[in-house]
Amino acid sequence: MSTKLQQLKTMTSVVADTGDINAIATYQPEDATTNPSLILKAAQMPEYQQLLQETCAQVSPNSDDPIADACDRVAVGFGCEILKLIPGVVSTEVDARLSFDSEASIARAHKLIDLYQQQGIAKERVLIKIAATWEGIQAAKALQKAGIRCNLTLLFNLAQAAAAADAGAHLISPFVGRIHDWYKQRSENAMPCAELDPGVISVSSIYDYYKSHGYKTIIMGASFRNTGQIEALAGCDKLTISPGLLANLEADTGDLQRQLGANNLANKTAKLNYAASNFRLDINNDAMASEKLAEGIRLFIRDQLALEQMLTPIMKGQAA
Repeated sequence: MSTKLQQLKTMTSVVADTGDINAIATYQPEDATTNPSLILKAAQMPEYQQLLQETCAQVSPNSDDPIADACDRVAVGFGCEILKLIPGVVSTEVDARLSFDSEASIARAHKLIDLYQQQGIAKERVLIKIAATWEGIQAAKALQKAGIRCNLTLLFNLAQAAAAADAGAHLISPFVGRIHDWYKQRSENAMPCAELDPGVISVSSIYDYYKSHGYKTIIMGASFRNTGQIEALAGCDKLTISPGLLANLEADTGDLQRQLGANNLANKTAKLNYAASNFRLDINNDAMASEKLAEGIRLFIRDQLALEQMLTPIMKGQAA
């Protein structure tokens, strides 16, 4: 009998949400996605210390910002290793400190793509990951026009999703688990079943909106807390799943039914149009989205800084 992971792969593209190369080899996803937190976690593992040493050694002694260069090269180094194991694409994130600077995000994205190309990786195998702020969405719009495909992340509501689709983003990553966490912290009752989970409902609504209006932007549900949330979104374009939950799905031989489909749309939301002012107003008026977006950026910055601190002694040792 097939496992739930095998069944899920027949209706949804499964993406590994990890920087752990060994986990990707185990579960054989189509794509993989990383972020500063996942890169930091992987960089602390003993088996990847040689990768850190080798990538840091590639930094030019004439670099204006050698630590930033080292971080970018480490992210690309992990991405290159991951791409050896998957048939699809890997997402690599722009420094979260640039989340409110379109031009700087564009420049950093071009740098990351250039680093991949130096390693023989075509830009078509990389998604540049940017926070779905207004500035991030505008950066993605420009990058898409330049032929660089983008993954807009830290996405928590329909305003972000609608603006991202109108910008021509290749893919969005709406966060199920973080929405779940926000409502759970504020509820005196147990969280509802997976189908009524606020995070699941958010992604389902975005799915319905995109399919109703014919958008080509891919929806990749992310940030899961349990397999029930994943099963409730079976049929979504893509789902990015942590190794622990992939293992749980692989161990379960129960029946898995498709929940989302273009021929089974629940809502027909009217077309939304956003400029900077009403986009920011909608985010401001959605306490969950505004709080989780800000928190997500802060946490990615925290882990980016931690990665820089980890790489600093390596860089100093090589320069000595």
